[in-house]
Amino acid sequence: MAKPAGNAQITTAKEWLESVHSKSNDESMADSLWNGGFFDAISLAGLRVASVEQGRAAATFRIPAHLTDADGNWQPGPIATAMDDVGAAAIMSLDGRIPISVEFDISYFSPAKFDEEVEMAARVIERKGRLMAVMVEIRKKGSGELVAVGRQWMTFSRPVKSKI
Repeated sequence: MAKPAGNAQITTAKEWLESVHSKSNDESMADSLWNGGFFDAISLAGLRVASVEQGRAAATFRIPAHLTDADGNWQPGPIATAMDDVGAAAIMSLDGRIPISVEFDISYFSPAKFDEEVEMAARVIERKGRLMAVMVEIRKKGSGELVAVGRQWMTFSRPVKSKI
């Protein structure tokens, strides 16, 4: 598992997750992409962080109309964005740095609809060298019905630029 986290890493992860949906277009492109950017701001507006602890993060979210399809279902892209960011916060709580996704697998079980509230829970489940795996579950608040489960491998290493 990951090295023990201090309060600084947990605070950093919580602050990052709380701010990721409030990024604006006024930032430089590089800062905007790295710190959450415009897509995250649209996909996660209204996200409420429930908790961030060592190797864990939890949040709630009420699905807005602009993230639903013609049938009122929460779309897969914004679901993946939410999973990515809540999972990243769980990893950040151990290290304090924003990780990069290298592999992401999502299983969708039942649709969440416009104006439904969901709960997201992420936990770090494995560490292999510079890679960490995180599991994220999204459930409907109240009924606990499973909406989606994601497993994600993340790293802090940046890819090397190709010389081609």
